[in-house]
Amino acid sequence: MMEHYFWFALKSVPLVGNVTFCRLLHHFESPEAVFKATPQELAGVPGLPPAAAAQIRGHDYREAARKECALLRDSGFRIVDFLSEEYPKILLETADFPPYLYVNGTLRGSEFCISVVGSRRASFSGLSITERLARDLALRGITVVSGMARGIDSAAHRGALKGGGRTIAVLGSGLDLLYPPENRKLLEEVALQGAVISEFPLGTPPLAENFPRRNRIISGLSRGVLVVEAAARSGSLITARFALEQGRELFAVPGNINYSGSRGPNQLIKEGATLVENVDDIMVNFPRHGASTAPESQEAPSFCLTPQEASVYTLLANAPLHADEITVKCGLTAGEVSAMLLRLELKGAVTRLPGDYFMIS
Repeated sequence: MMEHYFWFALKSVPLVGNVTFCRLLHHFESPEAVFKATPQELAGVPGLPPAAAAQIRGHDYREAARKECALLRDSGFRIVDFLSEEYPKILLETADFPPYLYVNGTLRGSEFCISVVGSRRASFSGLSITERLARDLALRGITVVSGMARGIDSAAHRGALKGGGRTIAVLGSGLDLLYPPENRKLLEEVALQGAVISEFPLGTPPLAENFPRRNRIISGLSRGVLVVEAAARSGSLITARFALEQGRELFAVPGNINYSGSRGPNQLIKEGATLVENVDDIMVNFPRHGASTAPESQEAPSFCLTPQEASVYTLLANAPLHADEITVKCGLTAGEVSAMLLRLELKGAVTRLPGDYFMIS
């Protein structure tokens, strides 16, 4: 853990942000050398304000650096700095990339990622669409990135895991402060099959101002950003703005014009975002990573269904439905539908959602 002692030390200096940190490191080759530099040597760093140079010379970093090393040692997490082969190469293209990331899991420096973001208060339809698209991306060998928030983010991570692929969760807090708390099991699964990362020091709470900063990393890790559901003013649209600033592709799933959660994606489509109905609408923009990367052996799941079960499964293929809606559409009794849904659950064909809604697995 002590190999990053001076990285923590330099990050603790007031007026040394990400850009200044990396400028200093490129000039002196190591954080330790920055603290050993003379005033004349610091003055020779292009773009370094005199006030920042004075802070470097006068700041007592020892306690902050020792504390962070101890916390990291006890946590079991790792530091991946931007000199490491494991640091995501695409993130280096952003203007203020973090000099290091806290990591739980495994990063791959050159993996191909698509970010999937959206509303915390997503509809059942939005959750179902997100899981399906994320699963299909994973089946193509694409890493799915999201923010582990409630709603669309969580559905994106779940979909990638169901597709047997990798997923990366970017937190707006320290890795040791899980948020939201109900996602503890999901976080553990993501860390085993991908990575949970943060630029924030251990012990950092999930403050509101952290999430816009987190969003630039979500978009920065990816070749493209997909927005599924989002209000007209939302964090997902902040991520979309970062994506455009970073030169990433922007995608959006259209929605019902009467639903507030559709306003964000629909507006993005008006402004030029690619309309997405299926994963091919995304992958056509990346021909080198398109259909040829999809596993040939992967087929749609097949279940041994009776004709009536197949009709219910077909109904749910478009969107999640309440049990009462299924009963009306099928023309069966409530008891018959209830028994059929139970059989479909046991076969792994459908999943029961809160409120007696059902969706295909």
